[in-house]
Amino acid sequence: MNIWKITLILTLLLSSITSQAQKEKISLNSEGNLAVWRVKAQAEVADPSLIMSVQYNTEGWVKATVPGTVFGSYVSEGLEPDPNFGDNAYTIDKSKYDRNFWYRTEFLSPKVETGEKVWLNFEGVNRKGEIFFNGTRLGLLDGFMHRGNFDVTDLLSKEGKNVLAVLVHWVETPVPNYASPTYVSCAGWDWMPYVPGLLSGITDDVYLTKTREVSMIDPWIRSKVPSRDEATLSLQLELRNNTAVDQKGILKGVIRPGNIEFSEEMEIEAGKQRDFLLDNTKLKQLVVRNPALWWPNGYGEPNLYTCELTYSVGGKVSDRQLLTFGIREYGYEMVDGILHLKINGEPVYLKGGNWGMSEYMLRCGGEEYDLKVKLHQEMNFNMIRNWIGSVTDDEFYQACDKYGIMVWDDFWLNSNSNLPDDVFAFNMNAVEKIKRLRNHACIAVWCGDNEGYPLPPLNKWLEEDVNVYDGGDRAYHANSHSDGLSGSGPWMNSHPNWYFTKAPYGYGANITRGWGLRTEIGTAVFTTFESFKKFIPEKNWWPRNEMWNKHFFGNSGGNAGPDKYFSTVEYNYGKAKGIEDFCRKAQLVNVEVNKAMYEGFQHHIWDDASGILTWMGQSAYPSLVWQTYDYYYDLTGAYWGIKKACEPVHIQWSYADNSVKVINTTLQDLQGLKATARVYNLDGKEMGRYTQNVTLNAAANKDSYCFHLNFTTDNLAFGKKAFASSVSKDAGEPGAAIDASDGSRWASEPRDDEWIYVDLGEPAEIATIALNWEAAHAKSYKLLISDDAAHWKEIYSNEDCKGGLEEIKIKPVRTRYVKMQGVKCATMWGYSLYEFELYGKKKKPTDLSPVHFIKLELNDANGNLLSDNFYWRSNKPGDYKALNTLSKAKLNVTSQLVNRTDHGDKKVIKATIKNVGSSVAFAVHVQAVRSSDGERILPALMNDNYFTLLKGESKDIEIEFDSELLPDDNYRLSVIPYNK
Repeated sequence: MNIWKITLILTLLLSSITSQAQKEKISLNSEGNLAVWRVKAQAEVADPSLIMSVQYNTEGWVKATVPGTVFGSYVSEGLEPDPNFGDNAYTIDKSKYDRNFWYRTEFLSPKVETGEKVWLNFEGVNRKGEIFFNGTRLGLLDGFMHRGNFDVTDLLSKEGKNVLAVLVHWVETPVPNYASPTYVSCAGWDWMPYVPGLLSGITDDVYLTKTREVSMIDPWIRSKVPSRDEATLSLQLELRNNTAVDQKGILKGVIRPGNIEFSEEMEIEAGKQRDFLLDNTKLKQLVVRNPALWWPNGYGEPNLYTCELTYSVGGKVSDRQLLTFGIREYGYEMVDGILHLKINGEPVYLKGGNWGMSEYMLRCGGEEYDLKVKLHQEMNFNMIRNWIGSVTDDEFYQACDKYGIMVWDDFWLNSNSNLPDDVFAFNMNAVEKIKRLRNHACIAVWCGDNEGYPLPPLNKWLEEDVNVYDGGDRAYHANSHSDGLSGSGPWMNSHPNWYFTKAPYGYGANITRGWGLRTEIGTAVFTTFESFKKFIPEKNWWPRNEMWNKHFFGNSGGNAGPDKYFSTVEYNYGKAKGIEDFCRKAQLVNVEVNKAMYEGFQHHIWDDASGILTWMGQSAYPSLVWQTYDYYYDLTGAYWGIKKACEPVHIQWSYADNSVKVINTTLQDLQGLKATARVYNLDGKEMGRYTQNVTLNAAANKDSYCFHLNFTTDNLAFGKKAFASSVSKDAGEPGAAIDASDGSRWASEPRDDEWIYVDLGEPAEIATIALNWEAAHAKSYKLLISDDAAHWKEIYSNEDCKGGLEEIKIKPVRTRYVKMQGVKCATMWGYSLYEFELYGKKKKPTDLSPVHFIKLELNDANGNLLSDNFYWRSNKPGDYKALNTLSKAKLNVTSQLVNRTDHGDKKVIKATIKNVGSSVAFAVHVQAVRSSDGERILPALMNDNYFTLLKGESKDIEIEFDSELLPDDNYRLSVIPYNK
């Protein structure tokens, strides 16, 4: 897999600190050049005692990747076919890996000075690991978060090599929740296959460190932010006396930026390990004036500090640590039953995605996390949910700290009604997790269980673990979709208007509203054709078949609704001619649905909605569902729809009620903005009578109304007031029936004698009344008119209504109020109207083409563009097949390649794409390709894609990537509009 090499922000922060500031780690990982690991099944090792000798011959053992998994090592060595491709992952002999394995390596002893102690450190073995060093059993690591810290000073070989061996106990089945703590999805889920060996292996770092008499254990810096002008810090740490005599020493700290220095004398008894606390009652230096606060993406800069700690005995440094932390304080409150999250006193509207796994075989590590999280930042996300705690690598949290991405962090429980086999090991690992990660500014919530409550005793234990070992600084939330949350799912596509109405309920919620805070909601997301070819054999490309199901586009991924997705592509854009055409059309579904998902929730920001996390933000396996960027880092239409919707300052149109709003999720009030909406027909002609503009102020962290778009020609009811006898909890207010959009509806309570009426404001002549019924229609009803809304006159009755769209011609009458009075319901659900429209003598036909375009722009007071947005709309909801009649677009493309050293060793393709033809250039897709082999230049960051150009318009595109991806500088740009 490609590795995105980005210089971490820590490099800049630490450049002024001496190389001795951080305790030296001598890597025993595979890439550390000191240890070469090998692996072999326990059952195939006749005499384990022999492997402890340096004379042991490892011929027949397989070269292992550490950190990694047993199965991953066999794949890396070419001993198994590529499990990403076709159905290979399903045909491998699981019994070969579903058992215990020995890991073994040899390495030379480090130089040890008098008084130094050498420690062997393990960060994680899945599921258990027995550690042997030069024939001595050091101990058992029980759980994949259980750390090992072993004193091997007296066991080191003074002259030759050392032998390190680990007996890895496989996870065993069943997995959820019996085997936890582990990677719960390893036995297969509806988005990843069963992984042979169940991800058993040495799954995290192995290294040596050196200290002297006293070691510092888990130093932890906490912050409180009573105001923007002042923060208070506290430092808690454990000291461990590694000797048989009492030790007295000096703890010194330097916090940067600011060069805040402090010191404190501390004494630790012989052989003891205990806590020490320093706070502002002891050290006034820990009150920080005008702190550089850590903010989530979009709300400010994710500023980070470092704290260099040294503990010295007798003038010599005994141990040193370097911490990275952010000054911030989280807060939580329930507002009308909905959980709201705050940081530094400010409410934060959550926009993010779930991570099922970083990579289904644990082949993601190091700087690749920087890339993955950077792409989430580029989508304007501010949160990632670490689903069932499936990401354990510290580099993930480092990247989230760096890019301002908060983490909703789960423990390792699914809603299965069983406890882990060993609740004590589970709880010990939970404490380990908290202590390992609590310095990270990004962690916002600790969560007990995915879609359920941890069974006794774990729920209370986890709550207490968070209170004790994280000081209650972050909330403990027992259930991922309840208690102030609006449920999970659904996980399949819907028409865009669905996300704006009260219909989008999740499963398992204990609140009655539609949006709230949703920790999972998603849709199938098909890949591009270029990615599809990489994992589906050509013979299985088309038509849809069982091989697609192996990548979860079938019964295996049923929650994604692949049948619905497939039919939506066909209904919206016409039957595909083959797989390439299907992939092309699918990207338009990806754009539209995913953008609407976020915009629909934002439409109700703080008025119910407090955030949304898509299922999922990234791809762990070559899949056809639930992703934004795919396994190969191609940025699908979902990525671009979400990136647009989640802009910090964003202008958007509601499919449900045709309103246009500005969503400002920054902490800055914006004055004198100009919002403009223009409508264009399919031929690119601007339909001037639909143009709207307004000057407005957009308050910080809120939505601001601009105007409504009226797509009816002369509907007298549009924009007027409506009143009703009742409103169903699942539907909109009465105004939803007069918003000129069949994406919203009014519905009554399930009773016969219910009504709705329209107030025209003043008398007008009515000759046609249109009722667009939902399935819950009237069996019989009356139409009434009034001049005072008190005395009503019947003008029409229907004793056998069939539902659907009714256009009722009446003798022209002048009136102010028009009522639909229900007499008898046709169903058990009451009355439900998409639209209640009123017309005069002549109802004008629409002047809009079957598909037309909406273009929104938002400019600041100086005329600078802050946000733009583009929609395609149909007179028949969802039917966009008229796009296939667009004339062929003609584009002019110019580009140049430049080096960018300020971002590391990068290259950037700068391109300008201009529409020089007479047709609209719809949904233009741009991809950079290497000339040498025709492969896409991926991973890459881009500023836009799937954009539309009207006649004469142009778009500047930038594509940034690692220089090593294009060593010869020879590239071509693939620039393909939908109407190619």
